[in-house]
Amino acid sequence: MKMPENLTPMLQGAAAGAIGLALIGFTWGGWVTEGTAATLGKKQASDAVVSALAPICHDNFRRSTDAPARLVELKKASSWDQASLVEKSDWAKMPGSKSIDSAMARACAALIVADKS
Repeated sequence: MKMPENLTPMLQGAAAGAIGLALIGFTWGGWVTEGTAATLGKKQASDAVVSALAPICHDNFRRSTDAPARLVELKKASSWDQASLVEKSDWAKMPGSKSIDSAMARACAALIVADKS
């Protein structure tokens, strides 16, 4: 097999093309590394759990005996304090859970405060 006379320019072009493809793929093409994909997947899973459980917390709040008074207290508090108040109550604690997720408490507080009924 005979080697081309100008092999260097061909190899340089191939290397430049590979680098260009990688740059375009990772910046505009939506490619991500395995670590980034895992992080995004965990965040999406957490967001899905929060959006599924926050209505349960909201329902627990509505069923509480002191809901009207607590609603006034929640509406007066800042958003960070609202989540803290929800965390301190038993509304956000799910059956079988030992702790309360702060993201779920924030979502629950937002649902409670925004409820028009």
